[in-house]
Amino acid sequence: MKSNKFLFIALLFTTSLFAQMDKDLLQDIEGIESEVIEWRHHFHQNPELSNREFKTAEKIAKHLKSLGIDIRTDVGKTGVVGVLKGDGAGRVIALRADIDGLPVTERNELLYKSEVVTTFLEKETGVMHACGHDTHTAILMGVAEVLSKHKNLINGTVKFIFQPAEEGPPPGEEGGAKLMIKEGVLTNPDVDAIFGLHINSGTPVGTIKYKSGGTMAAVERFVVNVKGKGTHGSAPWTGVDPILISAKIIDGFQTIISRESNLVQEPAVITVGKITSGVRFNIIPETAELIGTVRTLDPDMRTHIIQRMTEMASDIAKAYNGSATIDWQNNTVVTFNDPDLTSQMLPTLEAVAGKENVSTMKASTGGEDFSFFQEKVPGFYFFLGGMTPGNTTPYPHHTPDFKIDDAGMLLGVKTLSQMSIDYLNKTK
Repeated sequence: MKSNKFLFIALLFTTSLFAQMDKDLLQDIEGIESEVIEWRHHFHQNPELSNREFKTAEKIAKHLKSLGIDIRTDVGKTGVVGVLKGDGAGRVIALRADIDGLPVTERNELLYKSEVVTTFLEKETGVMHACGHDTHTAILMGVAEVLSKHKNLINGTVKFIFQPAEEGPPPGEEGGAKLMIKEGVLTNPDVDAIFGLHINSGTPVGTIKYKSGGTMAAVERFVVNVKGKGTHGSAPWTGVDPILISAKIIDGFQTIISRESNLVQEPAVITVGKITSGVRFNIIPETAELIGTVRTLDPDMRTHIIQRMTEMASDIAKAYNGSATIDWQNNTVVTFNDPDLTSQMLPTLEAVAGKENVSTMKASTGGEDFSFFQEKVPGFYFFLGGMTPGNTTPYPHHTPDFKIDDAGMLLGVKTLSQMSIDYLNKTK
């Protein structure tokens, strides 16, 4: 009983330590809200695709320079990195925001709606911040401004990472977190831990969700190349139909999930998102191409699914007198929240947002290349509410109708600012 009493006192002390938010800091955070919203509207109206975020990076760099923050540009092609040293010595914390948009044509009627049109993979398309990266960028710019005014509260260093190409670089290019790490973003000074957030269109404004351990999935991209034998559509028996083979392969892949994967352990997904084959209604083509994704949260399940898909594609094609090969590309690893770091920062989340507004979540089969940072240093990634309270039909991310309530961003600025201060001021 004695040891439990001391533990209880220690927890009370820790909670009270985290709960004290500097009044001047809070005043500055609340005073910057309109500016953060203005930045967000600018980025939303002027989105740029992965590895092409030139004007976005220019605006970020100009802002950080105006704050007296040391910066590096062109990191990972278009990334911007700022370094802010506090008045006291200590550890190094990194804060990351992704800055790229998506090839999606916006359908909203916002005053700051994107009208940008470009060519992506030889197709004309609109460009839209359909995943909230505009809010992440604006939030981190706000955090940088606030913390630059309160270096007296910082014992250590804050590194601001504005990352391009989170959605993946164009074919044939490097990019994203992997390239930034390769170019030394986590060194000079060496980062001890990293924080990131993602605004969510289905989570109410003013709330935060998180999960310790595996939080988002490892993501693979696959391409199945099917070969058959072309012939006239009126005489299929004289050829080998790669479209039929493709249909059987797709059907077979789903049995790996429904009949071979222990979904009680962790979720897993196989999705074929694109099929290309043929040129005319009465010609059976020679080839077909299937492109899709696999999402897993368990390393053993990932290995099994990849192995079985590779075997199945070949064997099914062979059964119908054709052939098939499958190529793999790993896009992200599991977004893994370090349990100790998560536990350490939970009191900050609860103090800033209110304990009743912070809750745990189940793992998501979405993917995040923030995970590559977490492979190198302990990291914590959480979800910020962006849905207008009372909304019962939020639009999903990556869709033309995706929408975020500006009111959700202030909590992001508060949380990342206070997490940085609390982490750096806590002794090792």
